[in-house]
Amino acid sequence: MLSTGLVAIDSTILATAVPSVVSDLGGFTSFPWLFSIYLLAQAISVPVYGKLADLYGRKPLILLGVGLFMFGSLLCGLAWSMPILIVFRLVQGLGAGAIGPIGMTILGDIYTLQERATVQGYLASVWAMAALIGPTLGGVFSDSIGWRWIFFVNLPLGAAAGWTLWRRFEEKVERRKHRIDYLGSGLLGAGGTLLLLALLEGGVQWAWDSPTSLALFVAAAALLAAFVLVERRAAEPVLPLWVFRMRVLNVANAGSFVVGVLLMGLSSYVPLFSQKVLGTGALMAGLVLATMTMGWPIAASLAGRLYLTVGFRFTLLLGGAVAVAGALVLATVDGHSSLWHLAAACFVMGIGFGFVASPGVVAAQTAVSWARRGVATSATMFSRSVGSAVGVAVFGAIVNSHVSSALGTSNPDLSRVSSAVLEPAIHDVFLVSVFIAVVLVVVAVFMPTRVLESEPPVTTPEPGAEASAVSGPA
Repeated sequence: MLSTGLVAIDSTILATAVPSVVSDLGGFTSFPWLFSIYLLAQAISVPVYGKLADLYGRKPLILLGVGLFMFGSLLCGLAWSMPILIVFRLVQGLGAGAIGPIGMTILGDIYTLQERATVQGYLASVWAMAALIGPTLGGVFSDSIGWRWIFFVNLPLGAAAGWTLWRRFEEKVERRKHRIDYLGSGLLGAGGTLLLLALLEGGVQWAWDSPTSLALFVAAAALLAAFVLVERRAAEPVLPLWVFRMRVLNVANAGSFVVGVLLMGLSSYVPLFSQKVLGTGALMAGLVLATMTMGWPIAASLAGRLYLTVGFRFTLLLGGAVAVAGALVLATVDGHSSLWHLAAACFVMGIGFGFVASPGVVAAQTAVSWARRGVATSATMFSRSVGSAVGVAVFGAIVNSHVSSALGTSNPDLSRVSSAVLEPAIHDVFLVSVFIAVVLVVVAVFMPTRVLESEPPVTTPEPGAEASAVSGPA
């Protein structure tokens, strides 16, 4: 929970401080890269960390992630220009790529399926608290002691997380020689980076049909095709192809992908609609979006009881249905709606996401052994990251197309577009969200009702005894 708190607070604290950062460092046109470069680094590193955790154990990799995140935070707080800050955000992203999936993997190692039903709620509550704490701290630091403290605040929290992991988490891993899949890692990193870059910046920095966009997609496709060929022959592939042959993992990854698409659509355009159409301030817009993050842990806590009694399929079906209901409410929001109307839609959709995402990860972890759990967990999180990038591309294309058509210009600056033009454009995003939410229901149909545990969890110590987690073959 301490480690997850690092990533959770960072995901919400920066947005409210952007005006202060730009005022101090300049580079207004470059500030979106503060988020894009972080997402790229996090997404591409996740599969590599997952595989290394299966080879060498969880502890060294999550400690590396916490250390990188703290180092990146320190550098960000000392940054003297926008380009430098963007580079240092990349270091933070590389740390975050280890923290999320390996933290979830550790939970899968040390808790039974029944225990995870409760523990998932604890972990989800971290995100709920971060949704409130992050924007508040970002605003307070920016207005009082300076924006640099939004990064420095990570240092004591990271130190507490690292110390706790170092002192209280032990694991025994079979020590043997491994053959690292350097070629596969390189091809996945390069191909994935180009693909995510094309999706994130297409229609923003360059037109979708421009030579730059086409070149990026073609190069990404070639590198990823080569990656598949390499993985078929690698002794210890970084992303084994068996991931795509297991029904449970395919459903979990597909659900995670769709959640990523919807999540990014809401995160990008609900605050914009709130500010530019409904006329709220930045803080209120952030709190409206936070209602989604609050609905998620509530559902994640209840989901455990559901999948233990009625099974994973029904739980995911319920989540998909609730997400559709939330999307339908969102589709009724217009320029005359109240802030509570918009917040209610986000809250309901967050509940739907909680009933899909958390049980999906648990099902994926349950279906595989210790030696495969890191890969399985990281695959679901990688799928969500790719879904987020696709969401940026799809929803951005919808809004830009509508606005460009109305204004007769390409690449419009949405911050300067009138509410009369922006309202129908973002409303189209809300309408498309309904159809994407329906896909969650379709995906859920294919999830098995029950997933048998492939191996028992490691034994945990009695209260008062020195903590020990024996992971993997001892």
